[in-house]
Amino acid sequence: MKWPLFFAAAVVRPVSTEWELVYVWSQTRPEAKVIIVCLFLFSVMAWSVMISKAMQMRRARKLNQYFLEAFRSQKRVLELFDRRVQAEGCPLFVVYRAGCADLDARLRGADGETRRRHLSLKGMEHVKRVLENAVAQEALKLESGLILLAIAVSGAPFLGLLGTVWGVMSTFAGVAQQGVATLTAMAPGVSAALSTTVAGLLVAIPSMFGYNWLVHHLRVLTVELDNFAQELASRMETEYLTEE
Repeated sequence: MKWPLFFAAAVVRPVSTEWELVYVWSQTRPEAKVIIVCLFLFSVMAWSVMISKAMQMRRARKLNQYFLEAFRSQKRVLELFDRRVQAEGCPLFVVYRAGCADLDARLRGADGETRRRHLSLKGMEHVKRVLENAVAQEALKLESGLILLAIAVSGAPFLGLLGTVWGVMSTFAGVAQQGVATLTAMAPGVSAALSTTVAGLLVAIPSMFGYNWLVHHLRVLTVELDNFAQELASRMETEYLTEE
């Protein structure tokens, strides 16, 4: 006797054919929709930054490797500079070019024609400061854009939470005005309010992983820049420094 009743209940039970996210979006209040759109724009910005910075750092690592091989194979420190070699997009080359340009200018002196064989200790200190400045500038270039990811990581969850709290507050206010506290009356508004928190987490979680990955590789590249600047300064001192 129970089986016919079971099948009858299964047939009578309403089956929703509307997609869940579409239904939640239809129940979302205008202010929550604005927040979700803002979070979507945050997501597009975060993904574009992550992809562009990953490609930039990948290219920088490859070019640094090729340049280091060429630099360490040369006999004189200014050999690549005299050959007017170009390696755009290579951070190590930018540091090398800045240091060699300053060293070459100090070796040539005021006449700008003949290059002296030695440089004073004071002049070499100036060259080192140029190298340090070039390293700092390249580190800033590599770091540019990461602040947008940091904003997405820290701001997206709070923006989503704002939409959730606002939506829940509006739902309870509507229930209080109607005087009916049923699940049917509250569930649509609460589920729509929670959608903003989900949107905020969907923005923050990938941004967090991408930010940590990029920061790690940025530190590696910065250490490589510092080590190369010291190696370059040491070779310059070996070839051109005089105590006079």
